[in-house]
Amino acid sequence: MGILSILLCVPLVGVLVLQFFPKRKFSAHRVIANLTTFVTLILTIYLYFPFQTGQEMQFVEKVSWFTFGSFEPISYSIGLDGLSLPLLMLTTLVSFIGSIASIYIKERTKQYYSLFLLLEVGTIGVFLATNLVLFFFFFELTLITMFFLIGIWGYSKKERAAYQFLIYNGLGSAFLLIGIVGIYVYFGSVDYDSLMKVIPISSFNPFTWTLLTLLLVAFAIKLPIFPFHRWMLLVHVQAPPSVVMIHAGILLKMGAYGMLRFGVSLFPDYMEYISTLLAVFGLINLLYGAILAFAQQELKSVLAYSSISHMGIILLGIAAANQVGLQGAVLQSISHGLLSALFFFLVGALYERTKSTQLENLGGLAKSMPIYSGILMVASLGLLGLPGLSGFVSEFFSLLGLFERHPIYASVGTLGLILAAVYTLRALLSVSFGEQKKSISHQDIAWKEWLPMFFLVVTIVGIGVYPDLISSTLNHTLETIVSDWRG
Repeated sequence: MGILSILLCVPLVGVLVLQFFPKRKFSAHRVIANLTTFVTLILTIYLYFPFQTGQEMQFVEKVSWFTFGSFEPISYSIGLDGLSLPLLMLTTLVSFIGSIASIYIKERTKQYYSLFLLLEVGTIGVFLATNLVLFFFFFELTLITMFFLIGIWGYSKKERAAYQFLIYNGLGSAFLLIGIVGIYVYFGSVDYDSLMKVIPISSFNPFTWTLLTLLLVAFAIKLPIFPFHRWMLLVHVQAPPSVVMIHAGILLKMGAYGMLRFGVSLFPDYMEYISTLLAVFGLINLLYGAILAFAQQELKSVLAYSSISHMGIILLGIAAANQVGLQGAVLQSISHGLLSALFFFLVGALYERTKSTQLENLGGLAKSMPIYSGILMVASLGLLGLPGLSGFVSEFFSLLGLFERHPIYASVGTLGLILAAVYTLRALLSVSFGEQKKSISHQDIAWKEWLPMFFLVVTIVGIGVYPDLISSTLNHTLETIVSDWRG
């Protein structure tokens, strides 16, 4: 068994171990989950050092799985390249922090952590799979586990949020499955490396267009792109913050990863042809999300619309159709994943003390909760793109790449960055400053809360100051992808 299979099996071992503990051993459940996610993080960090930046897929494992007649056998095939490595590191880091943030889950912890670890298996598998069938398997695993995590441990409208999540993402999965079957029948393979060789470049035909459209619609729902975004808003508000950390920090990035891995890489000329359309949708996401984020009166809703806006920046980076833009799209995926995880950890800590996230019920926390307010300020500055933090690097690269190809759209896109500063500072001022409310608890966060938050802060600052931490592994893969673009 290779190291990548071991990485996939570690959370499964954690699930198995949990079953030996009684339901009321809440502390034991937390310790097991925290240790399991920590081991996956350590294994991923270990993979970073022997990774060779000048090569393609590494740590490859491939075993024949099953066959259909004369078609190419479908294999259990996993691997790691410069595109999947940073997203894998994001996944294991956010999963570890999300496991720690689950201290606010008080009921049915055995079931909760079992589902949480199964969700980690799915998210890890999505970024390791090198064929479409295995990708779909892990993709569906995240859908099922998230449905139960939202529906059981969410807030007052948790069932509605869970079913909206299931319906929208289930529809996206249906499009994805039809596209995968079509690719298998038409090209005779679902293996990533094989498809790179057999899919002809610059061979435009209606059937290939249909296959690409099916994939893009599935990934557009997952990202999400306007107008497929309604489900995500309810999940952000109704799911428990520790689950939203995974949802906003990782699951949304599966849509961006799918577009890059199975859209840009396999259908480069088709994606280049629709780059203008992608830029238009990116601008809609960016501006629509930013404007509505400013109008919200509830903190989680502000962050939900902010996520829509920042997914627009990812789309603009993809639309740039050059290495700088694609690099910006990946960096934005990483940056937003870290920032959203930090924000929703902060939201969980805040709700635990105030039982409210309405902006009108908050205020003046900088005096009574200085540690909390300081971390919130760093997260806010990262979200609005302050230089020296990860948000600035990713936004700069995305728009710089877009300026080369669509300068007018890039100019309009800069308005979204201005609006981000407006809605972010408004939320920060409402929570940390102003009149202090006497009806809420003002106990500052404890070390077991601020320590993992601080680890996220260090990572956000590290990427902002030295983005080559990610770019060094990413560049060769993006060069290979960009070499197939035309025009």
